Amino acid sequence: MFVRQTRRKIAPLLASALLVISGCTELPNDVGVRPHRIAEQTRRASRHPIVAYWKDDPAATGKTRILINLTAQQAFFFRGDKLVGRTNISSGRREFATPPGKYRVIQKDADHISSQYGACVSRSGRVVRRDVDMRRDRCPPGAHFVGAAMPYFLRFTGGYGMHAGFVPPYRASHGCVRMPPQMAQHFFEAAETGTPVEVVEPEFKLQR
Repeated sequence: MFVRQTRRKIAPLLASALLVISGCTELPNDVGVRPHRIAEQTRRASRHPIVAYWKDDPAATGKTRILINLTAQQAFFFRGDKLVGRTNISSGRREFATPPGKYRVIQKDADHISSQYGACVSRSGRVVRRDVDMRRDRCPPGAHFVGAAMPYFLRFTGGYGMHAGFVPPYRASHGCVRMPPQMAQHFFEAAETGTPVEVVEPEFKLQR
């Protein structure tokens, strides 16, 4: 009885908190990911323990670079040969997969707002439709589009970049690489335009 009552009390609070977290996609679409996919991706993530930390010395020498491992759902920041930062991420889900490749940071925007993904909002400020993709969706009459906030945005190719957002233990975005807010800020402040970004997806092998 106590457990059920506690769940009923905290469920609305959790839902409210999650709905205000913005990223390359809104939470309701994340919830739409098929349960078996979530279970499989969560299982895989559990095989790669997350050790999130930041131990950079801005006065240190050495070129910076970023490595994003899609299989492990982790990102690494290097200064020279030294690993100074590591964090969990959530990259693009299957239909919006983050493309592996070698890139460079081509844009930095601490207060970036998506021009493609967001929500339809009424004149009174009420959200009338979430998880809007302006390539295929239109807002109802009387509503206007409001782009999703993507703080500490580091664009590395086309419409793909790294930014702060909701980070579940599986791939959930529209292609961007989401990071916990504090880690996204560290990566943003340490990276420069031109910093190499390598996105890899090594084959996952079950341990026997």
